[in-house]
Order: sequence, then structure tokens, then C-alpha cells
Amino acid sequence: MSKLTHLDSAGHAHMVDVSGKETTDRSATAEAVIHMKPETLALIIEGKAKKGDVFATARIAGIMAAKRTHELIPLCHPLMLSKVSIDFAPDTRAATIKVSAMVKVEGKTGVEMEALTACSVACLTLYDMCKAVDRGMTITDFRLVEKSGGKSGHYKAE
Repeated sequence: MSKLTHLDSAGHAHMVDVSGKETTDRSATAEAVIHMKPETLALIIEGKAKKGDVFATARIAGIMAAKRTHELIPLCHPLMLSKVSIDFAPDTRAATIKVSAMVKVEGKTGVEMEALTACSVACLTLYDMCKAVDRGMTITDFRLVEKSGGKSGHYKAE
């Protein structure tokens, strides 16, 4: 098993020193699925949710979350992100929306946490904007699906 990078030799948490790392292009993509009633999905797709444009609001929330990850997750480095995109894939048959977040940076540390944070906040915003009509929504299959760049190279989930 690999050594945990956020723990020192005494087991104390610390921020990883990335000063000696090379600056490389890095990217990460995370995804999750939000399940809801068919009527809820119809409201979202038709733009009839009382709180407004659900997709636009969730997209902005996800982008903002990626940019503030270092304020939310202890020991994350603040990064100058070069791209954040949030995509939604509604499935009317399953009454779900697949949410994907992709983040890019040219830097010394990866953006997996930024992608995961963006995806989770976009999902939470979907829930928040629709909870008045569907409190039973669930968020599932939340995971990192791909990352590239850096010393550890490329990763793609099965």
C-alpha cells in the first residue's frame, strides 16, 4: 500500500510540499447520478421549476465550488484553474440526471478534489432547487472517472 501523502512520519496531518514538482497540464473528471420522480425531471427539462433555470444555477454552483475547493477541503492547495465545465445528461426513461464535472489546470498538483467538489455541489444544487416537489431524490454513483497529468499519470475508472 502507498504511503498517505497528507500524513508525516509521526502521523500528523500536513499540507504536501509541491514546490519540487514539475508544472504539467492536469485534468480530472468526476460524475454522479441524481435520481428523481419523472415529474421532477420534466419540470427541470421544461424550465418550469419555481426557483428558475435549474441547470444554469447548478452549473454556476459547480464552477464556483471548484474554484473554492481549497477553502472547503483541508490541506488542498489553492489553484489557478484554467477550465471548469459542468454537464448534465438527463435520462427520461430512468428519471435521472448524470452530472459530470471536468477541471483543468497547468500546475504542480492535481485537480481531482476540484472535480469531485464541483460535481457534488452541482448535484446538491439540483436537489436544493427541486426539493419542494421531490424530497426523495437520491445522489448515487459519485466518483472520479478520469484524471491525467502529474507523476502518477493517467487514471480511468472501469
